[in-house]
Amino acid sequence: MVRDIGLKVATPDAECNDRKCPFHGDTVVRGRVLTGRVASAKMANTLVVERELLMHIPKYERFARRRSRITAHCPPCLGVQVGDVVRIAECRPLAKTVHHVVVEKVRPSVG
Repeated sequence: MVRDIGLKVATPDAECNDRKCPFHGDTVVRGRVLTGRVASAKMANTLVVERELLMHIPKYERFARRRSRITAHCPPCLGVQVGDVVRIAECRPLAKTVHHVVVEKVRPSVG
């Protein structure tokens, strides 16, 4: 049974029995929804999502490129790999550094 999470995202076709999955478990998403590229998938069911940001520096009237790395829980039903562009949503703290959960794979990795 797939649950409605309150966001306009595609629901996964695969089933999983992960308690922290927003579609098949009991995790409620709330707050911000962000998009980024998966930089690392070395942890168990956890990804590092990297976001590119442009920061304006008024003194030099230029933009500097910055990046933000966010750890997010990845349910096994989504099948996300390194290099994919994913959408993550804020949720309750799931671990010491994990406060987001992957809700959708926007674009698969190139190559």
